[in-house]
Amino acid sequence: MNRLAAIAMTAALAVTLAACGDSREVGSVGVDWTGNDIAIDAVADPEVDGVVCHLAYFNRSFIDRLQQGNWFEDPSYSALDCSVTGPITIGDINTRAGGEEIFKEGRSLIWKSLRVTRVYDATNNALIYLAHAREIQQGSGKMSLSVIPLATEQVTWSNGAPATR
Repeated sequence: MNRLAAIAMTAALAVTLAACGDSREVGSVGVDWTGNDIAIDAVADPEVDGVVCHLAYFNRSFIDRLQQGNWFEDPSYSALDCSVTGPITIGDINTRAGGEEIFKEGRSLIWKSLRVTRVYDATNNALIYLAHAREIQQGSGKMSLSVIPLATEQVTWSNGAPATR
């Protein structure tokens, strides 16, 4: 087997394994004839009951990988929207300005990942969810933001509400 065939088989296996049942995926929209898709995942916040975020991101097809030659990387682009699904119960969350990561998925073999970070805005009494790419070498300005205002919702803090700034 020549080297190109071995690379093609490895890439096909990686794409197949990546496509195997992901319980978060709620939909997938085909965008072109080569099989590229936009996947839509439902991401629950592990520390905040009653909030779900829907994250859309690009999945490259085998044909696209073959044409472009970049086998092990997907684009960083994503879109995020979060909504209230019921009474909100906030557990032990990080209330510091940097927030905390609630979701992470690799977008390349090594260097790039797609992440969702939750930040609590005490001044405006809101939860902010930020989808962003993390690229070790170049960084990325590609991001998407969604805000859940807490003042208009039924909210319970498991450990008591934090003091406002």
